[in-house]
Amino acid sequence: MREYIKRNANAPNSFFACEAAGLRWLAQAEGGVPCARVLAVDEVSLTLERLTPSSPTAAMAHDFGARLARTHDAGADGFGAAPSGWDGPGFFGPLQQPLPMAYASLASWGAFYAEHRLAPMAARASLDTETRIALAEVMRRCRTGDFDDGDPPARLHGDLWSGNVMWTSGGAVLIDPAAHGGHREADLAMLALFGCPHLDAVLGGYESEHRLRDGWRGRIGLHQLYPLLAHVVLFGSGYLAQTRAAAVSACRL
Repeated sequence: MREYIKRNANAPNSFFACEAAGLRWLAQAEGGVPCARVLAVDEVSLTLERLTPSSPTAAMAHDFGARLARTHDAGADGFGAAPSGWDGPGFFGPLQQPLPMAYASLASWGAFYAEHRLAPMAARASLDTETRIALAEVMRRCRTGDFDDGDPPARLHGDLWSGNVMWTSGGAVLIDPAAHGGHREADLAMLALFGCPHLDAVLGGYESEHRLRDGWRGRIGLHQLYPLLAHVVLFGSGYLAQTRAAAVSACRL
């Protein structure tokens, strides 16, 4: 069996064990998206079964969307919940510069998102006044439950930009998760953030399994705020305008 080894000698404690726990948790979803298989893990590396990349087709994308809906529907213990059995820290971001990501287990998505995602990342980011004002209003409305909709916690990949979807001859495989319980629209918003091959087919497949709530496209900016703030933290002011636009769009909901 061919192996792929991720290494970071300076990784935070439990970084790779957390990723392994996330992959295993996501893979437990019946009929869900397959995940890279964990072969071994230690403090400085994660060994996975090596995947052979292939070009995605619309049919593969439709299947991925349907499977992603099933992964989400497998659920979680609460908004912000860690992968089952994991009681260590969480992380978000690239291999060489992971950021801390808190876990929680709340009944309100808005409260979770404001307190455990937006506020901590905003505290790390260098933001202009207009962006901070808009973001503060989004967090206020999150805390009051304006965006809560009764949808139960979904089993999220948590960092589902297109680079973390590996296309193989057998279909899509998930890699590099920041897995937790959250709102299903968050993973879809991440797919849209930097583009995904055959995104319309992915969304069609998703809705063949789980109908999205009306108006979900208008909430994309709301769900993109967290990863955009992370990009400001990691890569600087080049992402400020996009972050501000997302915050303003959320304020208009």
